[in-house]
Amino acid sequence: MNISRMDLNLLVYLDVLLAECNVSRAAARLGITQPAMSNGLRRLRDLFDDPLLVRTSRGMQPTERAEALQPAVREALGIIEQTVQPQAEFDAQSSDRVFRIMASDYGEATLLPTLLQRLARQAPTVALDILTPSDVSFPDLEQGRVDMAINRFDQMPNSFHQNTIWHDNFSCVFNKQHALADNFNLESYLAARHIWVSKTGMGRGVGINPHESMRLGRVDEALSDLGHERKIVVFTRHYSVAAMIAQQPGLVATLPTRLAQTLVNNDTLAIRQAPFMVPPFEFKMIWSPLLHHNPGHRWFRRLVMECAREAGEA
Repeated sequence: MNISRMDLNLLVYLDVLLAECNVSRAAARLGITQPAMSNGLRRLRDLFDDPLLVRTSRGMQPTERAEALQPAVREALGIIEQTVQPQAEFDAQSSDRVFRIMASDYGEATLLPTLLQRLARQAPTVALDILTPSDVSFPDLEQGRVDMAINRFDQMPNSFHQNTIWHDNFSCVFNKQHALADNFNLESYLAARHIWVSKTGMGRGVGINPHESMRLGRVDEALSDLGHERKIVVFTRHYSVAAMIAQQPGLVATLPTRLAQTLVNNDTLAIRQAPFMVPPFEFKMIWSPLLHHNPGHRWFRRLVMECAREAGEA
């Protein structure tokens, strides 16, 4: 293939088609007609000698070849966009940029306080817009409509860049008047009434089936591996709510340790290391290749990692 004879707009078409998996929506995003987009898809199929998108019972789905192409196309378009944009250094002191971040309340409670302190000193007019996991989809992030997602991720598109912010494990939080305070072990833990909390994915969530322990997350998977299960009486998607409810007598919340440590000055609560092994998890930030070379975004990523180290040393 002679690239000098190739219409590079086709890569833009392919990028949007694979993001939307729908010809009409892709055309609307690019501001072109549906017949023009259909013609572009036909040319792409000829170019790559592959159908790229095929119709299934779940709508249009990418082929294996298309899935392999997607991260490379996304990266190439990000480089091209960066090349044609005027490059200017980011002036943090004078910038009024709004950084949009998807983060759970775990991230807000553990990382945000340090980040806000640093922003107040280094970038006093920069603002943060914190979105919840249910507010954001991977396409939002991939298209650069959201600057960054900070969370646990079991899976993500291959096109994203990522950094590990830190690793964390689990601790238990309960009222100091709870019988557990004087006799905390696996047996007493299993006899207690528990608060379940988790929301690690992106997009709209669904209800929980308390009898499907292997789908309840790391804590319950670890218990299941030991042949046990806990009695869960409250299901919530908010760590802060779980910590608040745990102040009531008779309830236990098993939370990420860094979050539990933010409650250390609460006179009502006791904090104990979980009485069984729960595999630690990675807390990550991920972002689109479209923003990877942006000077302001580079500055902000460095700041987040510096704050993570500072929070870990506190």
